[in-house]
Amino acid sequence: MKGASLSPGDYVYFKSRVPLHKISVGAKQWRYYDFGPKDVPPLICIPGIAGTADVFYKQIMFLSMKGYRVISIDIPCIWNHHEWIHAFEKFLDAINVHHVHLYGTSLGGFLSQLFAQHRPRRVKSLVLSNTFLDTHKFSAAMPWSSVVSWSPSFLLKRYILSGIHDGPHEPFIADSVDFVVGQVEALSRDDLASRLTLNANAVAVGALFLSDSFITIMDTNDYCAIPQQLKDQVSERYPGARRAILKTGGDFPFLSRPDEVNLHLQLHLRRVGVEAKLDLVQSTSKDGTAGSSSGDEKKGDKHFDNQPDNNGNTGHDGTSHQPDESSGSGSSAFDEHLLSNAKLHAFVALHTILILMQASSSIMPFIQQNCIAINAQ
Repeated sequence: MKGASLSPGDYVYFKSRVPLHKISVGAKQWRYYDFGPKDVPPLICIPGIAGTADVFYKQIMFLSMKGYRVISIDIPCIWNHHEWIHAFEKFLDAINVHHVHLYGTSLGGFLSQLFAQHRPRRVKSLVLSNTFLDTHKFSAAMPWSSVVSWSPSFLLKRYILSGIHDGPHEPFIADSVDFVVGQVEALSRDDLASRLTLNANAVAVGALFLSDSFITIMDTNDYCAIPQQLKDQVSERYPGARRAILKTGGDFPFLSRPDEVNLHLQLHLRRVGVEAKLDLVQSTSKDGTAGSSSGDEKKGDKHFDNQPDNNGNTGHDGTSHQPDESSGSGSSAFDEHLLSNAKLHAFVALHTILILMQASSSIMPFIQQNCIAINAQ
C-alpha cells in the first residue's frame, strides 16, 4: 500500500468533464456527481467506509455514454441508521429524484438495503457488492466504538486502512488500492468517525418488499475485507437474486475490474426495465439542450454527451453527428478509395516478398561456400 499517488489519466479526464455538485439539505452537506440523461431513472452508487463519490468514476464515464444516468454520492456525516434513511430521502427530494436503482458496496450495500426496507416505493432494484446484512460482527470487533467520535484522525485512518488487504497485488488491484488510499487521506475526521459508527452500530436488515428478481449480487471471489460468511448470508437471504461473481478484483472491483462491473451493471439495468436514452448521448435535443446532468444546463459544463466527432466538432450546434442519407455517395466514394489503397499496399507487399525471395536464393550458395571454408579451417 503505497499511499496517495498521481491521479490516473482517465480520472483526470473525468474531473475535467463531470462537475462535482455540492448541496446542503438541512444540516447535511452532500457531495455527488450526477451525469447522464435526466429523464432516465438513475443508478445511485453508494460507497463503503473507505470510498467517496469519486471511486465510481469509471462507472459514470461508461454508463453515461451508454445512455444511462448515474449518480455517485459521498456518505455525509450521519451517525445512526434512522438518520441515514431520512437524510437520504431528503437528498433525493432535493435533486428531484423519486425512483432509484441502488448500487452499494460494503457499507454502501448495507445502507442501500436499509433504505429499500424502509422506503420500498422508492427503490426499484438493488446491486449489492461485497456487503452484509447486519453489523453485529463489526460491533463486537470494535469495542471502542463508543469513543470513536473523539478519536484523532490519524488513528481512524489507520484503522480503516488496516482492513484493506496489504500484500502483493496484480497491477490493476494495486492501482485501485492506491486510489482509495488517496481518497481516505482526503476525508475529514468527522467523515471517518461517522462511517465507522454506522458500521459498528448493531443493526440488521429486515425483510424487503423488493422481489429477488430485482436484485443482483456482485461479489469477488478473492480476498475481501468483508468475511465470506457475511457475504454468504446475503446470498442466502436473496436466493432468487441474479449472481454476478468476479474471480478477482479485491475490495474495489469497480476500479480494478471496471469492464466486468460495468457490463454487469448494464445487464442489470436492462433486466429491470431501465431504458437507456442513447439518442441523448449521440446528439442534442430539438431545443438545443443536451440530456445531461442536473444543473449542467444552467452552468454550461462540458459533457460526455458532446463528444468530438471525427472532424473534431462537438454537438453544441444542436445537430446530430450521425450520417444521413445525403452523405451516402461521399461515404461510398471514401470506401472505394480505402479499398483501392488496400489493394495497392497488398501488391507492394507481395512484390517486396518476391524480391527478398530472389535475393535469398542468390545469396545462399555464397553462404554455403563460406561455411564449408570455415569448417575446413
